[in-house]
Amino acid sequence: MSAAATERVRSFNRTVTQRIGVLHDEYLARGRPLGASRVLWEIGDAGTDLRALRVRLDLDSGYLSRLVRSLEQGGLIVVEPSPGDKRVRSIRITAAGRAERKVLDRRSDELAQSLLAPLSDAQRDRLVAAMEVVERLLSAGLVEVDIESPSSAAARFCIASYFSELNTRFDTGFDPSRSISADVAELTEPVGLLLVARLREEPVGCGALKLHGAEPAEIKRMWVAPAARGLGVGRRILSELEQRARERRVGLVRLETNKTLREAMGLYRSAGYVEVDAFNDEPYAQHWFEKRLEPRT
Repeated sequence: MSAAATERVRSFNRTVTQRIGVLHDEYLARGRPLGASRVLWEIGDAGTDLRALRVRLDLDSGYLSRLVRSLEQGGLIVVEPSPGDKRVRSIRITAAGRAERKVLDRRSDELAQSLLAPLSDAQRDRLVAAMEVVERLLSAGLVEVDIESPSSAAARFCIASYFSELNTRFDTGFDPSRSISADVAELTEPVGLLLVARLREEPVGCGALKLHGAEPAEIKRMWVAPAARGLGVGRRILSELEQRARERRVGLVRLETNKTLREAMGLYRSAGYVEVDAFNDEPYAQHWFEKRLEPRT
């Protein structure tokens, strides 16, 4: 990473924090810093619990507790044990809190408009488009990928979503019982593994390996949630699967795919996969790929 790139990021951070008022003790002139106002906004009318709030904002538990306490003392929220689990601290917004959120929304709109007002129409379009790109790239950096039990709730969600999408996109629908199997036992180490990608602890993608000793490994169950597409999650999962295969001394990985999954085929080709003759009898496949893995230090 170059020193020039690092300095560019630091300069960007300085400009943004100054323009949106982070440097002031009172954000939007409401008598509290940005952190407390953001927490109030995130709680929302539906309420939440303390753990979910901490995960969503990625805040230190002690700091978040102080912010929550200040909002509670101000009469904007109520913190109480959850009816379903007394160990969970539930947070709900009060009438005063809802009124304050409306003020914050109005002033936040005014702040956003003040950033755009001095610019020409063309400059506004460029800035808004650039902000969208920056937001998505920063979100991409928050994605975490790791091995997970294929029987976990997150894994089951990903697999079910994958099957549902295939059923919608395939010309003939999709019946998992007709496809080559990749069940829980086959995706559990040492004979296989499943990776789950999470964004702010929410599952947004998966990918699996079926291992066959010295024989080529199979890549299965590659899926990314629609909301996370464009963040490089699929490429990240594919790269992680290849690395896990290398660590297990696998020299060749294979996969098959359906003709309707054009985005997937584009990903595989750009990642170095070569189309080959059919090597199995998967009824839903029209294209077969393989890639030789070079040892990586």
